[in-house]
Amino acid sequence: MHRYHSHSKSCLLVIAALAGAFGICKGQAAETIASDVFDVRAFGAAGDGRTDDTAAFQKALDAAGEFGGGVVHAGRGNYFFAGRLNVPNAVALQGIWQSVPAHNGIRDRGLPKPTDDGTTFLVTADAGREDAPAFITLNTNSTLKGVVLYYPEQKIDDVPTPYPYAVAMRGKNPAVLAVELLNPYNGIDATHNERHLIRDVQGQPLRRGVFVDAIYDIGRIENVHFNPWFSMKPKLFQWQQENGEAFIFGRTDWQYVFNTFCFGYNVGYKFIKSPTGVCNGNFLGIGADDCYTALKVEHSAPFGLLITNGEFVSFHGPDPTMIVVDKTHTGSVRFVNCAFWGPCNQIAKIAGTGTVGFSDCTMTQWGGKEGTRPALQIQGGTVLVRGCEFRQDRPQIDLAEGVRRAVITGNVFTGPIRIANRSKGDVQIALNAAE
Repeated sequence: MHRYHSHSKSCLLVIAALAGAFGICKGQAAETIASDVFDVRAFGAAGDGRTDDTAAFQKALDAAGEFGGGVVHAGRGNYFFAGRLNVPNAVALQGIWQSVPAHNGIRDRGLPKPTDDGTTFLVTADAGREDAPAFITLNTNSTLKGVVLYYPEQKIDDVPTPYPYAVAMRGKNPAVLAVELLNPYNGIDATHNERHLIRDVQGQPLRRGVFVDAIYDIGRIENVHFNPWFSMKPKLFQWQQENGEAFIFGRTDWQYVFNTFCFGYNVGYKFIKSPTGVCNGNFLGIGADDCYTALKVEHSAPFGLLITNGEFVSFHGPDPTMIVVDKTHTGSVRFVNCAFWGPCNQIAKIAGTGTVGFSDCTMTQWGGKEGTRPALQIQGGTVLVRGCEFRQDRPQIDLAEGVRRAVITGNVFTGPIRIANRSKGDVQIALNAAE
């Protein structure tokens, strides 16, 4: 039942020629290469955008799984799905894209649509059933690569229709590579697995982008960017800004997140406490633009959230704020070499009993319309502010009575130093430079 795609024939000729040079039969070489590639069209997939291809795809996936693994190849086409797919162990479901495609500017009766020159999955299953199983479930060593996931029945300028997650990652070492999540309601459920890899993913998940939880072995998220490529129509985009959460982290042990970005969400990065625990990890080069709250910490592990080279922007919403640390927080969060700008009401609102540090950060455009709010509003816990530059001539830091400890040293202020200290704890303020 297995078939190789016709585009592979030229490659096989080259490989067969090389095999001949090494004394290997050409037929043996072709059979070796073709044996683990399963073309969905050989299993009945139409790819015409109308015929339900769910059964054909699942047959190809099951055949690859029974074979012990392989590549299920979906060539150029618009594949319509009224059901769900399960990718067996060691199987890769793969389209033609080697990187995320661009489709801006292509219109169908005024509506955006994916490109017609690649591999697009048209997803319609479980509309209105957010808690249903994901459209695609990945298992141990299985991969989704090189496709566009598009929900053609999703509203473009209204409250969106709920759908379950587009992709669920389970087992060990599942991977999502070079995939566009054009407009799912929920993007990737990266929970209950080990060593997930999410790399080169773009799109506009409307409610949730990536949810990570119950991870006890290191997961990796790299080069994931969520922008409003599907719709910035007023009703839908306002709903997204009031309800959307781009990245949510529950229990995950030493999560690695590199070069990620989101635009236009209620919360860009959210750290929570789930029934399995809290997050610690390394977050490098992350960004959030035009989010009501760029980053929110409800809980974190005592070993820390290490956030380096971040860029955070907030200027819309009822109280635009870059960083919010809730009163429930007891862990440790460190911001190093990060940039914060607005115009926002304040850079950070810090509560709880944990530790929050800002080192070598740049802060500007805070204060609200009147310019009277301090950049950093500290209600409790321990705060470290060292080597930062405050570029506005406005109040810089407010320490409330509940602050247990604070070290504010080596900072550069525009205008006079304006640090309000009402703390009854141990506060050290020294070696700051002002104009």
